[in-house]
Amino acid sequence: MAKILIPTPLRHFVNGQDAVEIAGGTVGECLEKLTTDFGDLRKNLFNDEGKLRSFVNVYLNDEDIRYLDKTATAAGDRDTISIVPSIAGGR
Repeated sequence: MAKILIPTPLRHFVNGQDAVEIAGGTVGECLEKLTTDFGDLRKNLFNDEGKLRSFVNVYLNDEDIRYLDKTATAAGDRDTISIVPSIAGGR
């Protein structure tokens, strides 16, 4: 199972956990299973068309999946998937 690291602002959707172990063959399958298990998280990660929201960055072992095979990137038992929401603001 891959480990998915959950950022602090989203942890209340996964019962306060900082990481969740999820089985799946690709990053997309893992994220789909994550949002099936924790339904309230889905709207924060995916848009109405089922695509990752533009402000959600996903990394597989520190590699941005946008530069790999996106959600089709293979994920295995020893992999770590990081969800990193973009943060904007300031003055």
